[in-house]
Amino acid sequence: MLSVNKSNPSSSPEASSVEEGTSTTTTTTNHNKVQMEMVKSSVSGACAGATAKTFIAPLDRTKIYFQTHPSRNYRIKGAIKFLKLTYNETGFLSLWKGNSATMARIIPYASIQFMSHEQYKILFGLGQKNHTVPHHYHFLAGSCAGVTAQSLTYPLDRARAVMAVTKVGEYKNLLDVFKRIINEEGVFALYRGFSPTILGIIPYAGTSFFIFESLKKYWKNNNKEMGFKSDVTPLQRLFSGAIAGLLGQTASYPLDIVRRRMQTAKQMGIQCNKYSSITGTLYHVFKKEGVRRGWFKGVSMNFIKGPIATGISFSTYDFVKKLLT
Repeated sequence: MLSVNKSNPSSSPEASSVEEGTSTTTTTTNHNKVQMEMVKSSVSGACAGATAKTFIAPLDRTKIYFQTHPSRNYRIKGAIKFLKLTYNETGFLSLWKGNSATMARIIPYASIQFMSHEQYKILFGLGQKNHTVPHHYHFLAGSCAGVTAQSLTYPLDRARAVMAVTKVGEYKNLLDVFKRIINEEGVFALYRGFSPTILGIIPYAGTSFFIFESLKKYWKNNNKEMGFKSDVTPLQRLFSGAIAGLLGQTASYPLDIVRRRMQTAKQMGIQCNKYSSITGTLYHVFKKEGVRRGWFKGVSMNFIKGPIATGISFSTYDFVKKLLT
């Protein structure tokens, strides 16, 4: 009696080769998709940061000026006077003094922040259908993105602060700032004020992204119930970003004061040992200027600047990313 040996087609070398080829193609396709999403997030983030910071550059310079001058009491009238005086003495474009350093920092910073935020969202399982995660994961993803971006671009932030508080022409360019800081203070001086910056970025970035994503979800559900065609309108995005910026910056403002004092102490002719640590700086500012006029000096400017900048930034990011999709 003859026995027929029926072989399984799927176990043949040809079938295995086809399966391996299909698997490799799928993996390559998924990898390419991830790379494309990272590029889109990176480009959109760069555009968002550049647009927002250029728009509010004069307000940013005014805020830094008052933050780094202990003898100057901040008031709205004083801020307007500073802007007028700067315009009269050195011209309109001087209101954007240090903006080249800002762009050199904000473009890579925003690019890294938004791109890494999307990656952290994937890591924490956010945005997946039929997958519920704790709300604080949104805060965590935002905080991690902020810390990542700040860590990689911090020397540029220090250079921007130095250029903002010094006279026009004192530094030739951004490279000159780096050279002089290294020669006069050492390489590690490029990271002066880094600790309060990182401690401040955790609540700021975490709160900003958490509030923005939460409000977007609210608007999306609300618009759907109301029968609107658009998921989230541009105005709703702008409003959500403004609220996110207002709450995020207010939560971390005293640490923003600390980092600016530590960053610019030498340029302002102040003994660096007074501003050598977070607790020491907080104590010195409190002793000399108090809470409202010290720790929260210029915060009312942030109530104007923060919502505008964050609103424009988040709105621009979503708009550009949609164009690239």
